[in-house]
Amino acid sequence: MSESNFIDYVKIFCSSGHGGAGSVHLHRAKYVPKGGPDGGDGGRGGHIILRANPQFWTLIHLKFRKIVKAEDGTGGSGDLKKGKNGDDIYLDVPIGTAVKNGDTGEVIFEMLTAGEERILCKGGRGGLGNNAFKTPTLQTPRFSQPGEEGESGWFVLELKVLADVGLVGFPNAGKSTFLATVTSAKPKIAGYPFTTLEPNLGIVKYYDGQSFVIADIPGIIEGAHEGKGIGIRFLRHIERNSVLLFMVSAEEENIAKGYEVLLNELKLYNPELLVKARILAITKCDLIDEKKEKEIEKTLPAGIPHAFISSANGEGITDILDVLWQSLDK
Repeated sequence: MSESNFIDYVKIFCSSGHGGAGSVHLHRAKYVPKGGPDGGDGGRGGHIILRANPQFWTLIHLKFRKIVKAEDGTGGSGDLKKGKNGDDIYLDVPIGTAVKNGDTGEVIFEMLTAGEERILCKGGRGGLGNNAFKTPTLQTPRFSQPGEEGESGWFVLELKVLADVGLVGFPNAGKSTFLATVTSAKPKIAGYPFTTLEPNLGIVKYYDGQSFVIADIPGIIEGAHEGKGIGIRFLRHIERNSVLLFMVSAEEENIAKGYEVLLNELKLYNPELLVKARILAITKCDLIDEKKEKEIEKTLPAGIPHAFISSANGEGITDILDVLWQSLDK
């Protein structure tokens, strides 16, 4: 099986450039045998800059780039010539990338806007040449500053998918089929659990030219927060979704309990997720009759909008999209 191109976690070592040293130089010319100081300043070391690029959706291009080193600035020279600044290095990352300290795990910043640029490692300043130190009482300084060292360290880049709606459900609950039905996305679909092993995005084209983005997250099982199933690896992708669409199959023995299990896993992973708007979809309702639907409806949690849907025959699809749009529009 070929390795997935979806990479949402990389750890890299970054080192910005050192600043160039200032110059110690005295002006000399044919008729000026003892001129004053004219040593130029050193150049700045190159920065390492992250840039949010909407054309990137994965971190695979950084997977094998373990060390990133920017260029050092060059030293100053006579005649007040400043050294050349080291070239900056730009690392393009997808929108939604969080940057963490590789040692402490602390979030340093997040890239949330297209075209946004943030300096990850600042290049060292160039040292001052001896011309900068001349005074009325020290007219011929014979010293200069060395350049500052650059910054370096290990950093974790962690992608959290940006989407309006996140699909939350057990493996084989019909999430991928739903995504393929309402968008042009083509996720892998099969009749066995854990078919989806990476997030899939699709755009729903709503009425009057409106649209919204849906993210299909790999299935969650009870105990996912403890590492069961595929664990919590992909749960972070729903942290930036505005609305959570819980999808529970009509084949489940207890729909309400299934919903509570999913909700509890999110709570144990990050209690702040419970603040998000929630909608419940009972999937594969083509497998049950109207009488069974009414029985199930009596057991559903109060206060949570719900709909019975079937991606196989289209039942309830328009209704659930209307409910999603209304929730997003709020």
